Amino acid sequence: MGFANIGVPSLILILVVCLVIFGPGKLPGVGKAVGQSIKEFKNEMNDTKKDEDESETKVEASTEDADKKSE
Repeated sequence: MGFANIGVPSLILILVVCLVIFGPGKLPGVGKAVGQSIKEFKNEMNDTKKDEDESETKVEASTEDADKKSE
């Protein structure tokens, strides 16, 4: 069950709970902070994937060089 399975009633319930916990005055600030956190998390995930791809390419290149030298 993923986020795609959340229906309208569930979203309304989540919104009501957030209103009760944070109040209507703080809710925009909380929403902004959550949005920024999600954006930062996605950026870090993309950077990590790029770093892994670069490392994998370097390892493959050094392996090919070692194979050529051993022949």
